[in-house]
Amino acid sequence: MLKIRLKRLGAKKNPTYRIIVINSTTKREGKPIQELGHYNPKTKVMKLDKAAAQDWISKGAQPTETVAYLIKNCNDDGTLNYQKKETVKLSKKAQAKAQAEAEAKAQAEASEVSAEETVTEA
Repeated sequence: MLKIRLKRLGAKKNPTYRIIVINSTTKREGKPIQELGHYNPKTKVMKLDKAAAQDWISKGAQPTETVAYLIKNCNDDGTLNYQKKETVKLSKKAQAKAQAEAEAKAQAEASEVSAEETVTEA
């Protein structure tokens, strides 16, 4: 099974990555089948052969979550159109608090609607 994934390069605490096509059982720094581009997460500089990536995906290669994001937000010339990720993971406490606030708001709106109905009936 083929994967499109990142191959880590660079110094300690200063990573750069190559976007490669590789067999899924091969180690991370193993010999790739093809290099599709490179990506620097600190400077957000990327160069990607988008057509080749789409071709490999059509052949059945599975991109990792990060590589899928990079391909999706890649311009036609291969540069990154950087956008912050929309999904924000909340802790369990924060999720419970948000749900409680939503329920309280819904209950308050429901009580306002019933109060307005009683006023219009009178």
